[in-house]
Amino acid sequence: MPRSVETAEVEGKKVLVRADLNVPLENGEVADDTRIRAAIPTLQLLLDRGATAVSVCSHLGRPKSEEDRAKYALAPVERRLREFLGDDRLSVLENTRFNAGETKNDPNFARELADGNDLYVNDAFGSAHRAHSSTEAVAHILPAYAGLLLLDELEHLGRLLGEVERPFVLVAGGAKVEDKLAVLEHLGGRADRVLIGGKMAEEVRDHNPLSYPVELPSDVVAASSFAENAEAEVAAVDSIPDGWLGLDIGPETAERYGAIVEEAKTIFWNGPMGVFEWSRFAAGTKAVAEAVARADAYSVVGGGDSVRAIQELGLADRVSWVSTGGGASLELLEGKELPGVAAIPEA
Repeated sequence: MPRSVETAEVEGKKVLVRADLNVPLENGEVADDTRIRAAIPTLQLLLDRGATAVSVCSHLGRPKSEEDRAKYALAPVERRLREFLGDDRLSVLENTRFNAGETKNDPNFARELADGNDLYVNDAFGSAHRAHSSTEAVAHILPAYAGLLLLDELEHLGRLLGEVERPFVLVAGGAKVEDKLAVLEHLGGRADRVLIGGKMAEEVRDHNPLSYPVELPSDVVAASSFAENAEAEVAAVDSIPDGWLGLDIGPETAERYGAIVEEAKTIFWNGPMGVFEWSRFAAGTKAVAEAVARADAYSVVGGGDSVRAIQELGLADRVSWVSTGGGASLELLEGKELPGVAAIPEA
């Protein structure tokens, strides 16, 4: 494990913190402050231990042009952060991706970030899989430490890679199997049951790229088109009307998956069972989420849509760990080294 911020001597020091403040904005305001709240424990620790200044940096979105600067400015994020931590020692730097050197891991930009600071803390697990100036290069310029959230993510996700209590159930959904193929191979081969839903189920059924058996839906909620108000009906997977789309797992599959999940002792869930943003196609995802919450198990939920579902259903506090990682979670569970973690000295 990388060395912890808790071991750093921060009194009287100026600290640069890389947080993950890549949050959704609506009408110039923060729409979901989950990642902001996740960053607070590390920032509060530094302030409580006497840091004279704490400068927070993060990316926000994917700005492509000068016109994107207003859209992706961090001012709304700073306002929300100050509602939690109204300390004058705290400041938020502008979007790191406004500098072209960020995504190139430019050491010159890293030196700009490091200038005037005494040490560096990386608490942005969601960006730790990227070798960028603010996540990797700067860790070679300043004494580097891992933040509390980063350490928690490594610990909780790491448990899935060790000896686990069985049955171990892996639930995977979402749109593209390619995005999750490596983690399915690396982690799924260790699982007792692998349940596939969402668009992934069609791809796996038509051409299974995996080297082990998986559970697939037996029925779906089919729709005449990809539209919220489309005509819809429950159909067996081999009886879907021509031209119709499966937009959720059906009730039979939801009951079967739920029963399997509820009996598990270790669970990893990544990806919804259907287009859960539309209420008519949300029942399958809800059934899985409720089963995860009911299970007497060590449960981890990762991936933006799964996390959103578990939070919107008010079940996050009944899950062992809700990961903020997205792509970083998947890469860690693939067995890959994360550049933002590797750059921090070992404890």
